[in-house]
Amino acid sequence: MAAKLILIGGDHPVEHILSSFNTLGRHPDNSIQVLDRIVSKEHSRITLGPDGRYVIRDVGSLNGTYVNGERVSECVMKSGDHISLGNTTYRFVEDTPQEKIPLRRVTMMADQVQSQVQSSISASSRFLPATEITDPTILRADYEKLRIAHELSQKLSLSTDLDSLLQKIVDEAFQLIRADRAVILLYDTDTDELEPRYVRQKRDEEIKLSKSILDEVKTKKRAVLSSDALVDERFKAAKSIIMQGIRSTMCVPLIANDKLLGAMHMDSMLATGAFTEKDLLLFSGIATQAAVAIENHRLAKNIETEAATRVQFQRLLSPNLVDQIVSGQLALDQGGSRRDVTMLFADIRGFTSMSERHPPEEMVNTLNEYFEVMVDVLFRHGGTLDKYVGDEIIGLFGAPVELSDAPLRSIRCALDMMRALEEFNRLRADRGLERIRIGIGINSGPVIAGAIGSSRTLQYTVIGDAVNTASRLCGLARPGEIIISDSTRELVGDGVLVEPRKPVTLKGKREPLLVYAVTGIREVVTLRSSDNYTSY
Repeated sequence: MAAKLILIGGDHPVEHILSSFNTLGRHPDNSIQVLDRIVSKEHSRITLGPDGRYVIRDVGSLNGTYVNGERVSECVMKSGDHISLGNTTYRFVEDTPQEKIPLRRVTMMADQVQSQVQSSISASSRFLPATEITDPTILRADYEKLRIAHELSQKLSLSTDLDSLLQKIVDEAFQLIRADRAVILLYDTDTDELEPRYVRQKRDEEIKLSKSILDEVKTKKRAVLSSDALVDERFKAAKSIIMQGIRSTMCVPLIANDKLLGAMHMDSMLATGAFTEKDLLLFSGIATQAAVAIENHRLAKNIETEAATRVQFQRLLSPNLVDQIVSGQLALDQGGSRRDVTMLFADIRGFTSMSERHPPEEMVNTLNEYFEVMVDVLFRHGGTLDKYVGDEIIGLFGAPVELSDAPLRSIRCALDMMRALEEFNRLRADRGLERIRIGIGINSGPVIAGAIGSSRTLQYTVIGDAVNTASRLCGLARPGEIIISDSTRELVGDGVLVEPRKPVTLKGKREPLLVYAVTGIREVVTLRSSDNYTSY
């Protein structure tokens, strides 16, 4: 179930998709930066709990965090809640899937007739200005039909499920036009046929549509109106019409961007002259709105299909790597290229002894929950997940996508991982579980990046001495510590606050290596205040 925060009151709608760990505040390092003068640097955190519910917690802000107008220190959120930080308010939304509507089908019956109708709408059938109408009954009837058509356009814009969309189209058409049956058919480009997709009727019986009428609509893309199909010379040989005794028929094409999407059919089996050209005008208007909605739905489904493909890749690969694969910029073939990359290693301290104290099932669950949070943070900062090695996470910055600020991103990511771990441990403490502590090592340098493995299984990774150095720096880091190499410190400059540590001699290295412990990042943030910008 997807969850998001929607900004309320802005000039344009802004949505923030929530991951398992999110921070909100004035500082740009937050997952969601809130440009509000009275919001704290880190104001609150939103975390996905093990029960699948999102929890918001204030982290000592000066002006507090409010849910539906009440100040909270911690609160389980539900869809529709309003979250206020300072003068900024968001709405929390959880999306739920809609139910599918069953598909009902009809029978197509071939007729031995080729109609020569040239359908058109005469000027007398248009809706007149109110000043030209003398009969109040006509005015009220026309107004009611236009009102229903307007409401239809509003309802169609809210529907994302095709079956639900077709049902709404037919239901609203029944309110607008008095008919016994209505059918929506969609055009199949493979068979060059109109296939029935949704039907509504007043009596439960088999429906046999006239193929001659449908062919007229499909080939000429024009509306057909037959006031009395039994005696209409154009369709006198149409057996399906004669057999069912249809007295009045309307059929209009569904066209979007000059492309035929389908057709809509309505008929009356009792009343002669049940439909007028004004009804055809309205019916054509409904078809126009319906065609746009159906085309939008198809475009949305294409996007969803691509998104589903991306999701499958993202189970193994980071989003930036997936983007390159989907776009064709990156081919996962064997080989590699030389490039400068920053590597981040994060390892759980004392995991072996921890495993001895707890059942294997509990440790697997712990790792899965921990990886979920840490990888979300890694991806948010533009990192690529290289691999898991036991309880260790290896992240890359600058491969496969080049990043000019890769070293700074990696340090921001490491600091955010420590904050996320703090929140993760707080939730574990609430469940009576043992805290987790990690150490992080970061190094920058030249590596060979590419797909490594057999002809059947490939993995994108990096190889080189710089990778080994990053791994050893991680081994030096104490619980809660971030250790970076001198090469990384030089690349980030004065933007990162560090404390020097005693130079270390790593295995395979002749000279001692200068290392530093990261303590923070200098804050540089710009806020809007009225019409002016203020820097802090």
